[in-house]
Amino acid sequence: MRYKIILQKSEEGYSVSCPGLPGCWSQGATEVEALENIRDAIREYLAVVEDLLRDTPDAEVREVDIVV
Repeated sequence: MRYKIILQKSEEGYSVSCPGLPGCWSQGATEVEALENIRDAIREYLAVVEDLLRDTPDAEVREVDIVV
């Protein structure tokens, strides 16, 4: 999977967010560290979403293909 991210330099290092996953953000002292951290944050975010979907009774989970 590929997600677009926003990487911004700050006084403390770098902040990074994933606009397609609201609330999914991280930071790092270096650009490399920030990118590693957002990868972990995205994995954890998606794991929580999967758990929530499993715990939703009477819901049917489907996937759709998107062509851009």
